[in-house]
Amino acid sequence: MNRAWGMRGFKVLLALAIAFGVEGARLAWLQFGFGGSRTASGTLRQGATAQRSDELALDSGRGSFVDRNGKPLAGIPIRGLAAFPDNGMPRGTQDTIGRVAAAIGADASAFGAWLDGIRVPEVWQAKSDGRYLDLSDRQISAINHAGLLGVSVVPYVDRFAGDLFPLHAIGFVSQHPERVRTLYEDRIAHRQMSESSKVGGSGLEKSLDRLIQGIGPTRAAQVTSGSRLPLGGLGLRLLVSDNPHFPLRVTTTIDKDVQQIAQDVLVKHGVRKGAAVVLDAENADILGIVSLPTLNPYRLGAEGTDERNHALTAAPPGSVFKTVTLAAALESGVASWDEKFHCNGHYGKYGLKCWKEGGHGDITLREAYAQSCNIVFAGLAEKLDPAWLQITADRLGLGRLIGWQTDSFVDGKPLRLLGEEEAGTIFADKKNAYDGGMKTGTGIGQRNVRVTPLQAANMAVTILHGGKVFSPRIVKEIRYADGNLLATLPTHTAKSQYGAVSANTTATLREGMRAVVTEGTAESALSGAPWPLAGKSGTAELAGKSEGRNDQWFVGYGPLNGKPRYAVAVLIEDQPAGVRNRGATLFGEIMDGLRQLERNRRL
Repeated sequence: MNRAWGMRGFKVLLALAIAFGVEGARLAWLQFGFGGSRTASGTLRQGATAQRSDELALDSGRGSFVDRNGKPLAGIPIRGLAAFPDNGMPRGTQDTIGRVAAAIGADASAFGAWLDGIRVPEVWQAKSDGRYLDLSDRQISAINHAGLLGVSVVPYVDRFAGDLFPLHAIGFVSQHPERVRTLYEDRIAHRQMSESSKVGGSGLEKSLDRLIQGIGPTRAAQVTSGSRLPLGGLGLRLLVSDNPHFPLRVTTTIDKDVQQIAQDVLVKHGVRKGAAVVLDAENADILGIVSLPTLNPYRLGAEGTDERNHALTAAPPGSVFKTVTLAAALESGVASWDEKFHCNGHYGKYGLKCWKEGGHGDITLREAYAQSCNIVFAGLAEKLDPAWLQITADRLGLGRLIGWQTDSFVDGKPLRLLGEEEAGTIFADKKNAYDGGMKTGTGIGQRNVRVTPLQAANMAVTILHGGKVFSPRIVKEIRYADGNLLATLPTHTAKSQYGAVSANTTATLREGMRAVVTEGTAESALSGAPWPLAGKSGTAELAGKSEGRNDQWFVGYGPLNGKPRYAVAVLIEDQPAGVRNRGATLFGEIMDGLRQLERNRRL
């Protein structure tokens, strides 16, 4: 009896197993697209995929940038308003759409048109410059209360800090299929990237691209039905990489507060075209680097913007270059510091004249530098072998690339941080360097002389360090997402192939730069500054299509009551000829801002 019941039970279990097996096989058959039975959107497998087909990249996975104190510069988490395709379903009433538009400060018709036009998921860009809106708690409450279909508040990563101009030095990212194919052929082959992937287009985004590309985006997927209709109430699925090492975090040398000070001064004085560079006088680290016109990374080429970094673009320096001419004259023995000259206002040839009507009369070399006398410095340059000007400029870090670079980084490849940096020139055509007009024009910073604001600020640091040329650094270290160190970028020097300017000469240059402020061309602007300062002004006459226009410079350092802590270069481009040079004024205000910053940080 028991044996009969056992056999009967075995048969029942066997039948059930076969039934489940057949049904499982049938489902697998359908799931993989065989047998002809499909849902409205295709196979079950395709239907499942369709339930998360509307995906929005919340974070590209690129590395983020922070300042020296950990404040974000690029890769900024915000709370954004995202809209997914409605696929023909009504989002809500006109009244609820209008209430959301009002909450976010948008025109109702424009916001409604944006929602109607959504074909792929997008995040609302509220401002005219293309920046994304970072929602407040009140705005989020209004959006959630409205309950618009396919409209959600998402954690979105913006590349740029909203409280600063986008930094040219950080740069932008864009689609560049040709560059992607050239640089990342292997990643494309392994389907880790596609030709449409965004890559760095300038600045650190470009120079560090191979390191900060990351391993993939964080995405939000809208839950839909098999027919790809939004399923209200199910929300979004978050698709995140589980690799703890990425994205990387790049710590720059920039001090966000210093950057803000320099930016605010240029904006206050209405500078439309120019640059300001603030270096740490201890080691030439870049603390602030402002370039105008501004960069709009959201709308490249927009009117009133410029992708060029003017802090790294070489421009005629005018009388700032007299610092080089003075050093060359002292080093070569052509002149001595207390030697006397005579300036009657005209050089007598090459069309050169002094800026001061009637000239300076009898004047020492020290006074000639402080007063920026063209006649004296043109005469010095004509006496000099032009090689002295070229070599001395090189020794002071001009006429060559000086930004931080290495032949082999952690990945074994070369790395140059400031890829847009221009070397500048002293003599564009060395065959004509011995021409008298060429030599005299070069000696006062005209003709073919070109210097970047970064080089000019770095020259001040070189003078402070007795002729030691540093290589300005803008990145300190790179860390993994879990905090472990990937690479440290140490301070570098940029030695000249010709050696260094002597300590005696740089001491004399420092004395001369102080005289510029106490009794020279910057006396009215800087002699009463709270911090004692030193520097050199320069006005460069432009030629060609810009004839009748000038570039205005000031390069200096301070404070002098103790060890100088900052070196600053200011360039105001394309000013009407005859207008007073405002470079010293802007320099003074930047230095005063730094003084107040130090005081506030001590409190």
